[in-house]
Amino acid sequence: MTTETTETTVRWGILATGKIAHVFARDLAVTPGAELVAVGSRRAESAEAFAAEFGGRAHGSYEDLVADPEVDVVYIATPHAFHLQNARLAFAAGKHVLCEKPLTLSTDEAEEMVRLASEHDRFLMEAMWSACHPTIGALRRRLAAGEFGTPRHFHAELGFLVDAEPGDRMVDPALGASALLDMGVYPLTVAHLLFGPAEALHAVGDTQSAPGGTFDRDVAVVGRYPGGVLATMTASITSWSSRAAAIATDRGRIDLDDFHHPTRAVFTPQQPIADWTAENAGVEPVEIEPDGPLIGRGYGNEIAEVGRCLRAGLRESPLVPHEQTLTLLRQMDDVRRQVGVTFG
Repeated sequence: MTTETTETTVRWGILATGKIAHVFARDLAVTPGAELVAVGSRRAESAEAFAAEFGGRAHGSYEDLVADPEVDVVYIATPHAFHLQNARLAFAAGKHVLCEKPLTLSTDEAEEMVRLASEHDRFLMEAMWSACHPTIGALRRRLAAGEFGTPRHFHAELGFLVDAEPGDRMVDPALGASALLDMGVYPLTVAHLLFGPAEALHAVGDTQSAPGGTFDRDVAVVGRYPGGVLATMTASITSWSSRAAAIATDRGRIDLDDFHHPTRAVFTPQQPIADWTAENAGVEPVEIEPDGPLIGRGYGNEIAEVGRCLRAGLRESPLVPHEQTLTLLRQMDDVRRQVGVTFG
């Protein structure tokens, strides 16, 4: 078993060497108190190429990676369908885990992962950068304090065109292909962070059959949240969206230019309707200052949060608690049922 992490530097191992692992490694390199010490792949040459670019020891199997005595925490960067078995391997070796979103393909699998973390007394967090993002954090805090009025409507859309060959994880149901799981998780998460657990979600979607099941290519979700907030959210792997989000309140409008990678959030107040004229319909927009620096592309903020939690001896993050992750997976299970998605 690895010992508790009390030193300033948290030592990381990266499990898998795909695109997202590369982006994660770049952010890890600029995150204070974090060090990449090892990488594991199913192919030794892939691990060696990754280590040559980003540093650390190369391991030609996931088993060798989690057995590395210098690794404190493992970042799981495999396709969704393999997250549970990868986490099981890491926990059994005494490692803490940061697992790429979504945590698993279903609530049942996620509950099993949480149970395993508890059984092995290890830290577990879903790699949901939105929950650790300083702009989202500031918006969440100030919206809750009532600074921008009472929220009434939320809209967010995230989509891009996926041009993938058959068998690619983005179009293979056996690997968890899903516009909802890849993109829709973000608007659902941001809505949850800002307004609380959804009270009702209704979904429609466009699906495609493939060997291994039926997956969603486009999804539209309408939700009702605490306080009467209504939400419209879309996700797509067939078209390019604006990636924007907006919140309409009784005092004005909040716009996020790219809520997936927010660089700024702006509140535009409006005059009371009784005073409205073309001349005074609005006033100067107000920038919502983030609650701290953005580290890299945003992965650095979740890396820093893992480090903070491990140094404090925590087993889950207050920013990304297990119940929040499970709640969102329950929502996505229900949305996929409504849309007609089947895996396996």
